Amino acid sequence: MSTPRTLKRLLEQHKLDRRGFMRSAVAAGATVAVASSAFNKALAAAPKKGGNFRQVLTGGATSDVLDPAQTLDSYMINVSSGQLRNNLTEIGSDNQLTGELAESWEASADASTWTFQLRKGVEFHNGKSLEAADVVASFNHHRGDDTKSAAKGIVAPIEDIKADGKNTVVFQMKSGNADFPFIVSDYHLTICPAMSDGGIDWKSGVGTGGYVLDDFDPGVRTKVKRNPNYWKAGRAHFDSIENLFISDVVARTNALRSGEVDCIPNLDLKTVHLLKRDKEVQVFPTYGNKHTTLPMHTDVAPFDNNHVRLALKYAIDREEMLQKILKGQGEVGNDSPVGPANIYRATPEEMPQRPYDPDKAKFHLKKAGMENLSVQFHVADSAFEGAVDAAQLYAESAKKAGIGIEVVREPEDGYWSNVWLKKAWCASYWGGRPTEDWVFSQIYSSGADWNESHWDNKRFNELLIMARGELDPVKRRELYVEMQILVHEDGGAIIPLYMAYTHAASTKVGLPDQIASNWELDGHKNGERWWFA
Repeated sequence: MSTPRTLKRLLEQHKLDRRGFMRSAVAAGATVAVASSAFNKALAAAPKKGGNFRQVLTGGATSDVLDPAQTLDSYMINVSSGQLRNNLTEIGSDNQLTGELAESWEASADASTWTFQLRKGVEFHNGKSLEAADVVASFNHHRGDDTKSAAKGIVAPIEDIKADGKNTVVFQMKSGNADFPFIVSDYHLTICPAMSDGGIDWKSGVGTGGYVLDDFDPGVRTKVKRNPNYWKAGRAHFDSIENLFISDVVARTNALRSGEVDCIPNLDLKTVHLLKRDKEVQVFPTYGNKHTTLPMHTDVAPFDNNHVRLALKYAIDREEMLQKILKGQGEVGNDSPVGPANIYRATPEEMPQRPYDPDKAKFHLKKAGMENLSVQFHVADSAFEGAVDAAQLYAESAKKAGIGIEVVREPEDGYWSNVWLKKAWCASYWGGRPTEDWVFSQIYSSGADWNESHWDNKRFNELLIMARGELDPVKRRELYVEMQILVHEDGGAIIPLYMAYTHAASTKVGLPDQIASNWELDGHKNGERWWFA
């Protein structure tokens, strides 16, 4: 039996007309009058085509490129995978995995072979039909010893990829991987047209997405226009989108309130209560696995000593930071990247919350022979909203443990290319990942390009392979809990906070009933899921 929400969604996606809506509603028990009223309300709320959507995105830089392998932060995630290109799978508005360019997939009994069937009739912006060869070339772009791709770590388990005809792609894994359909939704793994030499055409920005590239000015502005041949029904409603990079939170807030832009993310939490009073603005948070990290290079002194790492973990007042920096919009972290939306998260009994304990920090410093430790911490608000204030707050709390933290404020522009992964201790954030294997493989496994703490723990790396191929959920959970404890006790990342994604938009912007929380801005799919009311 169809529910009102299901009928409304089908109407929004243009898969149902008035007659079909009325017939289904009456069959579900509604009277003709009630069904007619429901149809009119649903039609009024349904997405409308048209308009130039102007949005501010954070995390941009003049060094940004259209190469999906080099996508680093939210600006290019939104433009590349949210507007120009598609993946084999995606996380839907309901936070569930669904097919995108792949209409179906199946695994061998041991999850070591995955076969994906591609949708037929999908075209790239240049008119070329999507084929299995494009998928093979797009994945191979991230593989091999010479690749510079940030996704190298998550595709490393792939032994071989081959096309089986024009519409079938077969992935052979080095070992079983039960999470592989989730992995292929990663924003780096978008599908680009294959070239004759085996590479891909990424420079043109051509993809299969809902929008076609019009102008690309890195670190400043990107303009796209609607793809008239987009294969997704009821998606990509705007005529065009103008993406602007504005790092200053006051400037982007003023731009929204003055009507210069239609949407902004990463609100100023100190003034968000004032923004909520604006009748022309709608403020809405989403909650997922987004978290702050303060990664230390574990192969650089003094962070190569785990007693120093533990001292710094005990010297941070997480609860104070939650209230003063996030204004309660989130929860305290426990030095583990497995968040509230992950299914194998360790319980408080399995991994007790680490408290603020200056005396215990002093104990570990004494063990390391480094009383009165003095270190530099590199930060910019590009790392996460309120990062500079958080660093200064941390420096104050650490003084009680005899730790001197020199806060080095870095330029906003180029932070991700010049500071992150370069400086021995800095601020960072992660949107989180849908599965434990994903977050561990990409950020914490030995040799991963985005292993921001340079952490290398033999037992952890062994467990990573074991858990990836374990199909028994009970045994798999045991392995992931042990891995979380290892990161918590030995890892090089301080994870003080889990953060809500905060957004504000003009009341002229129409929003769906459900908004994905795997990333900000509806999983970075707002360009194709939102509309002008």
